[in-house]
Amino acid sequence: MMTNDRPDFAGLTVFAFHFRRWKRAVLQAYFPQARFVYPPLYLTDRAFARDWARAIGASEKPVLLVWGRNAPAAAIAFARENSIPLHFIEDGFIRSLVPNASHSAPFSLTFDSRTPYFDSRQASDLECLLGSYDFAGDPALMDRSREGIRSLLASGLSKYNTAGTVDAAHEPKTKDRRRILVIGQVEDDASITLGCDRPMTNNDVVRTAAAENPGCEILYKPHPDVLNGVRKRLSNPAEVAHLCRLVTAPVSLPELLAGTDHVYTITSLGGFEALLRGIPVTVMGCPFYAGWGLTDDRQANPRRGRKLSVEELFAGAYLLYPHYFNPVTGAAISFEECLELAARWRKTGMPQSLIAPIPIPEKPGFRLSGPYGLLGWRHLLTEPLARIIGRIGDKGDADDFRKNPILFFRELSNPTFRKVGRVLYPFD
Repeated sequence: MMTNDRPDFAGLTVFAFHFRRWKRAVLQAYFPQARFVYPPLYLTDRAFARDWARAIGASEKPVLLVWGRNAPAAAIAFARENSIPLHFIEDGFIRSLVPNASHSAPFSLTFDSRTPYFDSRQASDLECLLGSYDFAGDPALMDRSREGIRSLLASGLSKYNTAGTVDAAHEPKTKDRRRILVIGQVEDDASITLGCDRPMTNNDVVRTAAAENPGCEILYKPHPDVLNGVRKRLSNPAEVAHLCRLVTAPVSLPELLAGTDHVYTITSLGGFEALLRGIPVTVMGCPFYAGWGLTDDRQANPRRGRKLSVEELFAGAYLLYPHYFNPVTGAAISFEECLELAARWRKTGMPQSLIAPIPIPEKPGFRLSGPYGLLGWRHLLTEPLARIIGRIGDKGDADDFRKNPILFFRELSNPTFRKVGRVLYPFD
């Protein structure tokens, strides 16, 4: 039977692409016997060919590990052409006890040798597993799946969670008609750009839901990172406020789903969490759980023709495909242990992590020449820029910038801010 074995990096040289400093500490804690090498963030095809292809090819037992699909196309092609093991890594479906990815160690990770699970353009390991696994011939797995679903729903856990009691004071409890929930996403996220075959915004989904369900109550829950300004939005929720009731309070998704009759989304995992509760789901894109006969699919996927039950889909996606870790110690654990720890720590608070962060290298002191300019004049920029960065972000961002201004700008995800950093600090 096909399974997704835990990668064994012991004794291997792992070239890990697009891992920021905080993720490197987690990776090294989860795989302490591997030797990790980190190419620069946002590496180009040209820079890979010039600086890295020969080094990787000359290494003994090299492995390429890529966060999402954030590696040069040349690097992926090089691995394929030279039969070098390649894994695309992503957060699993139980992530953390905070309402976003933040800088916390994840409870689960996925490793895929073909493409990330959210890339519907080609078959991933998850899609192949779901399309071929003999679920009927594995009654023990199906027993685990049924119990896993029961335990997950009873715990009220989701992908992201808030430690302590969730404040549901603003949950829309009153219900006098059929309720439709639109689950918003970060619209430029790879789960949409690679999981949807046409441009699609959250507002488009709200308009579709309202048009197809006249007389119903339409709730729209924008993504928390969009509401908080952490991630960019491509559509303004205010433009569809006349069609729906905006849910902006920090209410958990499981609580919203409890009163929902139908869910609309593009590719959100929240759609699968709705299926686990027996709620009909319309998906505008093609997430991993679409195409198996359980959802109202608005994007065809001819590769997926098999009919699966919810229990079979859960068994593949939550039990066979991801790998679970204790985010405090870094030890490998099972799904059941993950659920027990997450449920307990949500009530009591997480213990202090034993995973030591990788320190930010301190910027060099005054020199007559170097990356901070002739006579070190760019050191004069530090304090005024730190105040600006503190207003745009927070005090932690300002402190990180003070420690190493050049590294701070190089690791930003926003390409505009990276360009600003390259103008202010052109030399590494």
